Amino acid sequence: MPELKKGDKAPGFTLPGENNKKVSLADYKGKWVIVYFYPKDNTPGCTVEAREFTKSVDDFSQLDAEIIGISADSPESHMKFTNKHDLKLTLLSDQDHKVMEDYGAWGIKKMYGKEYWGIIRSTFLIDPDGKIAEAWYSVKVKGHVEKVKEVLEGLRS
Repeated sequence: MPELKKGDKAPGFTLPGENNKKVSLADYKGKWVIVYFYPKDNTPGCTVEAREFTKSVDDFSQLDAEIIGISADSPESHMKFTNKHDLKLTLLSDQDHKVMEDYGAWGIKKMYGKEYWGIIRSTFLIDPDGKIAEAWYSVKVKGHVEKVKEVLEGLRS
């Protein structure tokens, strides 16, 4: 799947969250939305990323932005992950990778010389009109949340 870029329409989705409650991108129309794709609940990098976003929830809220994390983990796994780390994010389950594919966040990865299909750590800043304002692929966790916040502040000023 090709990567999304600035100005592209953000692909719509409806996915189950905690308690299997359905959440749609359309629910956030008129707001800024940060959608980030991550490989797996309770792994070191993903835990750091989720905790960093949680620490910044109030800052993003003041910028009229909501945060949605998406992985292939089950809603039950998301609930445990949320409770264990006191996360303040909406976590959604994309077990068939359809939404990941739509966003270009599902692809071939390499580790120790082997290639395999997996989730590409990616973040998308979606504007209130439902367009991609910024897209980051192959994200490095350290300092990423601050970068997203800086870009959002710049776009809102």
